[in-house]
Amino acid sequence: MKKEDKNVIIDKLSEQLKNSPNFYVVDASTLNAEKTTALRRKCFESKVGLFVVKNTLLQKALEKNGFDQTELYSILAGPTALMIAEGASIPAKVIKDFRKKSEKPVLKGAYVQESLYIGDQYVDTLATIKSREELIGDIVALLQSPAKNVISALQSGGSTIAGIVKTLEKRAA
Repeated sequence: MKKEDKNVIIDKLSEQLKNSPNFYVVDASTLNAEKTTALRRKCFESKVGLFVVKNTLLQKALEKNGFDQTELYSILAGPTALMIAEGASIPAKVIKDFRKKSEKPVLKGAYVQESLYIGDQYVDTLATIKSREELIGDIVALLQSPAKNVISALQSGGSTIAGIVKTLEKRAA
């Protein structure tokens, strides 16, 4: 492969990694053509990009983005595929679902929400991880709950001062 071609690939990978902060490094080797097609189809349906990459080109693309994780570079050996998605848990769910029928793909590592996960043992954890937006929504819901309870109690107690005092006394007890 010519150096110019390699630079184009590095630039494309770098751009994709910059646009999506969540990526998974997997080993999907030894899958036959039928299973590989099924995996690609499942990734496409889940809006997950699946790319077979050369390890050195992936490492250079990561370095170009200022990614300095030597632990991740250590797993860039052997056959490597890259899974990129907007949602943090979507690739893990695809892997987990696909492995009901096959032994592969095997998770080598993942970089999700600024955290690094090395090893296949994290597939279940990553499949249940919530996105930042989901966590913010949960926090907002928790913060709104007490306010909603006070408002509904005040409304049920009536609009008179006696009703409000009575409701607040019940809350204090």
